[in-house]
Amino acid sequence: MDSPTSASSSSTLMESMMGLLRVKIIKGINLAVRDVRTSDPYVTIKLGKQRLKTRVIKKDCNPVWNEDLTLSVSDPTLPVKLTVYDHDFFSKDDKMGEAEFEIKPFIDALRMNLEGLPSGTVLSRMQPCRQNCLAEESCIIWADNRVMQEMCLRLKNVECGEVEIQLLWIDLPGCKGL
Repeated sequence: MDSPTSASSSSTLMESMMGLLRVKIIKGINLAVRDVRTSDPYVTIKLGKQRLKTRVIKKDCNPVWNEDLTLSVSDPTLPVKLTVYDHDFFSKDDKMGEAEFEIKPFIDALRMNLEGLPSGTVLSRMQPCRQNCLAEESCIIWADNRVMQEMCLRLKNVECGEVEIQLLWIDLPGCKGL
């Protein structure tokens, strides 16, 4: 049974949360080799104190995860940190690169008045530059009555590798919302 303090702290948590960010980890492209000829990659994402990870895909430098990881968002100014690791059985997992991306432009697009816009409308474009990890232009799009963004992230601190992801927003009843 919940104590009164845990019930009030969970309602406070819901009141401070804006909603949920669903990060679909689609695939890795040309990831670094960390074993003899290949790697056993998995991805972690971090937002604040939250940390989630995909499953390990064995012996594949071009893995396809198509896996949804869902983060609760309270502060849209915090970046999401993505790290790719090579799973090892007998030693510490090797880092295969990392990337960081901002969610504020995505949140800003969610706050726009989108009523009546045709599906496929581009709401915002972000170009790759030294200040971000984008490998190519990323568009925030209004499609099927929701805002989505696809990104191809170039991994840093590694010789090669990119990760394709997609962002979607989930409104939660009881949250403060956008």
